[in-house]
Order: sequence, then C-alpha cells, then structure tokens
Amino acid sequence: MAGALVEGAYVGWDKIRDCFSLDPATAHLNHGSFGAVPVGVQRAQLRLRDETEANPMRFFTGLVERIAHTRRHIAGFLGADPDGTALVGNATAGIAIVLASLGIGAGDEVVVTDHAYGTVGFALDRARARAIVVRLPMRPTDEETVAAVRGAVTPGRTRLVILDHITSPTACLFPVSAVASALREVDVPLLVDGAHVPAMLPVEVDRIGADFWVGNLHKWAYAPRGTAVLVVAPRWRSRIEPAAVSWEQGSGYPASVEWQATLDYTGWLAAPAALHTLRLLGVDAVREHNEALARYGQRVVGEALGLGPADLPGAGGGLSMRLVPLPAGIGTTVETARALRLRIAAELRAEVAIGAWQGGGLLRLSAQVYNRADEYDRLAAGLPRLLAGAA
Repeated sequence: MAGALVEGAYVGWDKIRDCFSLDPATAHLNHGSFGAVPVGVQRAQLRLRDETEANPMRFFTGLVERIAHTRRHIAGFLGADPDGTALVGNATAGIAIVLASLGIGAGDEVVVTDHAYGTVGFALDRARARAIVVRLPMRPTDEETVAAVRGAVTPGRTRLVILDHITSPTACLFPVSAVASALREVDVPLLVDGAHVPAMLPVEVDRIGADFWVGNLHKWAYAPRGTAVLVVAPRWRSRIEPAAVSWEQGSGYPASVEWQATLDYTGWLAAPAALHTLRLLGVDAVREHNEALARYGQRVVGEALGLGPADLPGAGGGLSMRLVPLPAGIGTTVETARALRLRIAAELRAEVAIGAWQGGGLLRLSAQVYNRADEYDRLAAGLPRLLAGAA
C-alpha cells in the first residue's frame, strides 16, 4: 500500500507509525497484549471527555441511545445481531457475566483447553466450578480439536464449554464453528473467547453458531482500551444479568449490561472512529501487512536461535501473532517468563510477550502497521546473547 488518508491528510505507508504515540526508541512487538490507540482515536475520545465535562447533565441525558448507536455500528462490523450484542469492558468481563448468568457454581463441570487464557481458570476457580481441561498439542488439526472437546463433554453434567477463537498463549486458530455444531448435537452451550479476533480476522459472529462470543476491540481494532463486546444467542438473552444493577435494568439485555451508572463511556463512543481509521488504512491491506510481517519476524528470530521452519509453529488463517519456542529451561514458569520479558525490554528495547506453556517457554511476536522488518532484525541480533546469560 502506498499510503492512506488519515484525519484528512495523506499519510505515506512509511509514516503510519507517526499516527501512533508509541515511543520510537522501543520496538513494540507485542500489540496483541494491549493494542495501541491511533492519535486520531485518542483525540476523538478526548473530545468526548471535553463534552462530558462541559455539561455532565446534558452528556449523560440521552447517553443510552448513543451507546446503542455505537453497539449497532460495532455489531455490523462483526457480523453480529445488534440486539444480542452488549458493550463490556473486556472479554474477561463478558465471560464473568456469562458464568454468573448461567449460575455456574460449586462442582459444575466446565470444559476448557490447556490453550485457554489464564484468567478463565481464575474465573472458574472463583465460581468453584470443576474445570475439565482438554490437553491438545501445540498445533492440533481441526478434527483433533473437535474430537477432543466433544469427548470431554458429559451430556447432562457439562454445563458449558469455553473455547478460544484465537488462543492467547499459543497463537492458534481453533475451529469454533465446527465445535459449536458438535456441541449442539448434545445440547451443551459454547462460549467462544474471541479476544483477539475483531479486526485481526474477518468474522461473522452469528454464523459461528456459538451460544456466547466475546471479543476485544482494543487489541486489533484500534479502539480505546476497555472496549469489548459480549454477543449472546437469542435463547439465552433473557437470562443474562449485568455485573451490577443500574437504571437500565428494566430494559433487559443488552442495555442492562451496558449501563453501569457514571462509568467513563467515552472509549466505547470513540470505537466507531477506530473502525473508521481501520477502513481508511484498508482492512485487507492491514491484515495482509500484519500477517506477512509476523511471519517474517518469526523466521528471523527463529533462525537467530538456530530454529528451522520445522521447529516453528505455523499459524494458519492469517494470524498477526507468531510463536518462537525458547531454548530448553528458559521462561518455563510465570516468574521466569516475566523476568525474561523485562530483560528484553530493558536491554534490547523491544516489547514482546513471553509465556510458559506445557513445560516450555514461548516468545510471542505480534505485527501491526507501525512495525517494520528492521525491528525484528534488531531483536534477532541481540536475543541469542541475552538468552545465553539467562540459561
């Protein structure tokens, strides 16, 4: 892509980084964790905050309809029914709402995989539910995933299945539609954790056939942090209850979930500006750029660690995150993984994700429009020496 119109001005593709506030001295190779909000979207949110403070009474009067308008906009982008879509703070909050609304409690069986995001386990522990953990290889086939999840379900006893759409620790795309179809045969509801999906991949949420789907817009869709959706199939909507009761309780889902009194709603209201920015850049062009650059980064960093193509986990479906396995014994616990990430940030001036999974350490690289190949080259040049000191 040669360039794009951003905030009314033509920006060359080599200048896209100027549209973000990121520190130019650091290679930000971990977009997947917290995203990065374009300057234009930051300004849109700031204008909304100024509007709030200019006349709080006027701003909050009529705000329910403005939130509903935003919801409809986002739902259209995701291929979801606006009447089944609620704005929430993040995917984890959406999952908590589902667990509470279904009355998941002590001893209830919930099937998850060992690729699941860590806070899902915390949520099940808090509910005192019994987690049935499906063990899967790093890159299972679709058939293996469907068979393993279906095999872990006990009709009449399993209350819920939670499955990632794109896994966070292992950057793997799961066949959520096929799993949804298999679970419908035994009448077990499916909650899909699509935290990384909005904008990274094209999606038609309603076509997945899941009972519940959550996704963040503050990761890959450029929205302010704290912007996410919970999508609920028709048969469950009357059962969904908010985390706290407020003045839209009588309206039912989704307004009852969205309205939480005097929260700062400006991030949600700025989300359409984020999607507008994405469209100006070109949704397909952004995806193609990110997928190709993530693949490049994985290759050069892997080669620096002596890994060939067969040693590097693939990532089908156009994912913008890739994994590089770390040498044996490095980053194998939460504590050592965190310490290594901080060392890489301090010594190599690069932000990456490090995770421990199934006894090994994994370095996860993300790619976004503000990244360039030389940032991955620089990481590759310095990482072997740093890891030698960590062994």
